Amino acid sequence: MKFKILIALLLFSSYIKAQNLNIIPQPRSVNIGAGQFVLNNHSAIGVSDTSLTVLAGYFQKEVSKAKGLTIAVNNNHEAGLINLELVNTPQIAGGYLLKVAPDCITISSQNKEGVFYGLTTLLQLVKGQSAGSNGDLALPVCEITDAPRYPWRGLMLDESRHFFGKEKVKQLLDWMAYYKLNKFHWHLTDVQGWRIEIKKYPKLTSVGGAGDYSDTLTEAKYYTQDDIREIVAYAASRFITVVPEIDMPGHATAANKAYPEFTGGSVAGYPNFTFNPSNEHTYDYLADIIKETNALFPARMIHLGGDEVALGVKAWSLDTAIARMMQKKNFEGVDELERYFFKRMADTVTSLGSKILAWDEATGTNLPADKIIIFWWRQNLPGQLHLALQKNYQVVLCPRLPLYFDFVQDSGHISGRKWNGVFNRVTDVYNFPDRQIPPDELSSKLIIGVQANIWTEKIASEKRLDFMLFPRIAGLAEAGWTAPELKNEMSFNERLKAALKDYDSAGIYYYNPFDPSYHPEAIDFESTIKTRGFQKYSHRHHHTSKRSYAKISKKRSKFQKSYAVSKEPSRKRK
Repeated sequence: MKFKILIALLLFSSYIKAQNLNIIPQPRSVNIGAGQFVLNNHSAIGVSDTSLTVLAGYFQKEVSKAKGLTIAVNNNHEAGLINLELVNTPQIAGGYLLKVAPDCITISSQNKEGVFYGLTTLLQLVKGQSAGSNGDLALPVCEITDAPRYPWRGLMLDESRHFFGKEKVKQLLDWMAYYKLNKFHWHLTDVQGWRIEIKKYPKLTSVGGAGDYSDTLTEAKYYTQDDIREIVAYAASRFITVVPEIDMPGHATAANKAYPEFTGGSVAGYPNFTFNPSNEHTYDYLADIIKETNALFPARMIHLGGDEVALGVKAWSLDTAIARMMQKKNFEGVDELERYFFKRMADTVTSLGSKILAWDEATGTNLPADKIIIFWWRQNLPGQLHLALQKNYQVVLCPRLPLYFDFVQDSGHISGRKWNGVFNRVTDVYNFPDRQIPPDELSSKLIIGVQANIWTEKIASEKRLDFMLFPRIAGLAEAGWTAPELKNEMSFNERLKAALKDYDSAGIYYYNPFDPSYHPEAIDFESTIKTRGFQKYSHRHHHTSKRSYAKISKKRSKFQKSYAVSKEPSRKRK
């Protein structure tokens, strides 16, 4: 038995050496050859097409930042020791071939996206090598053939609860690019704050942008339209599509604070949570917002939310104008009214030539299958996934378990959420979706990808944001990119251990699953039981436990200001 274990360990060690090269996500094919390519200040990048020059410049800057080497960029394809080529060979979008020979390196792809990902892989190889005494880097001769598993490999950041700003968002985009993630879902509006400038309605930011989850009196924080354009362009240069979320008809409190004439009324715990569906001006108002938003994002996709409306919809039942509207249109209940509202706003999006994105509550609508993408977040309601596929809706998998990164990641952590005692470890993220989704559904071509969501009720500092994101972002990368038959968790763990050095070099305060004491939990807000406190509404797919409400103390944290207690609904996304 001991002999068999020894053989297995030797074989695994050989596999790690020959195949992994500490690349995350694991490529489709890695073949190691004999010899080395020496990268130094005399190296140059040549391009076969001038459109690739900007990609060469990106690599040039990243190598300089990581290793201090100065690599020239040459538009003459024959002059480079590192050659970037566009070829006619049919490939999946993002697929590439990377060849490292003793005398040159070649990256080829049918598309620029593939060339970029080839450069990203090469950058990981560069960062994984130690420089010699003269500063030269020796890269192993190898041939890597690669392509993504899913076209949608996403990360969502909630900036309504707490605002992080341009520089932090750009840093997240850099790490997304490094791990070949390609969709940045930007949650910009919610109960606690409106974070996107709408010129026709300036009070959305000046009034609705004031306050956040932990301090209702903080000054207005938001992104100007110029900021948005800057970030969208920054993301595009890294082949990341930015998708905005403008939440409706629920999660509308910040907007209603700015323009109360459009509120759908209040209920205990959720004041002004919805827009008013009986006021015709509401639809014009939201259409104006959608039009300005759509003009800022070339993605031609807008996420309309559509979740947890029931938290505030009781107010509709108590409003006489809404009751008259329902009677006039022969609506049998508020659910039918909600679908009517969502359909009208969805029609506005499609009239602009854009696609509607929505949380899985929208599966109950009858929107055209070619116009909508459903985000399945409620892992406790697998029927929603089944129904979406049955309706031929494209689906992005982002269930709370294991893809909510505001959930704790270790049994010893005290700040963050769990689902009936279950939390989200990096191993759970890595093994998604194959261990959770039935094979017959997972094989559907309608499943277009995976996404992790970071809700920020308990995340106010960059330090805690990093702690919750790293290293689970690496597991997410592998879940979205690597073919299931190539996944090997022992291999991943070895590569992840090497990746921790990258985090150290970048000053990232991360959770170390191999040594949990390495970085103590970064805590912005610590939960305690209190006999009194004021209620604050939350939302977004949270469901911390089977209890409907959690009382959280108002306490000064090590990193941030005081945190006011929140009343959390029994289910929540954020």
